[in-house]
Amino acid sequence: MTDAPLPASLCTCFRLRKLSRLVTQRYDRELAAAGLNLNQYSILRRATRTPQTVGALAREIGMDRTTLSRDLKPLIAAGWIDLASSDDDARAKIVRIKPAGKRVLDRAQPLWRKAQDEIDARLGTAGVNALHNHLDRAMARMERE
Repeated sequence: MTDAPLPASLCTCFRLRKLSRLVTQRYDRELAAAGLNLNQYSILRRATRTPQTVGALAREIGMDRTTLSRDLKPLIAAGWIDLASSDDDARAKIVRIKPAGKRVLDRAQPLWRKAQDEIDARLGTAGVNALHNHLDRAMARMERE
């Protein structure tokens, strides 16, 4: 008796989440050498661009503000970022990368690149470009209210 392959799920969310998990695992495997996971790397990368409020950073990443606040705690504890009061609103906290965060990001960048190159090789240039185009269009459509 052979096990027949399971049919592909008709659920778009399931397919996206499964692909996301598979891709995230590849990045996490590489980034572990720098003491980071993909989510932490992503937060640090965006925080290094320009200091911004927790809310603005959450919107940019596509996270809930409270989830981001929880995910910031280990980065603060590691001394990689800090939160400062905004000049405009003392209640709003500005996420800023610290020198130690910049150093860990510098160590992580080639590890991220290695994972990215592996994914690119597996999917091929045309596949990556098509995937990015489809995802960008889908995100733009889903973000419309």
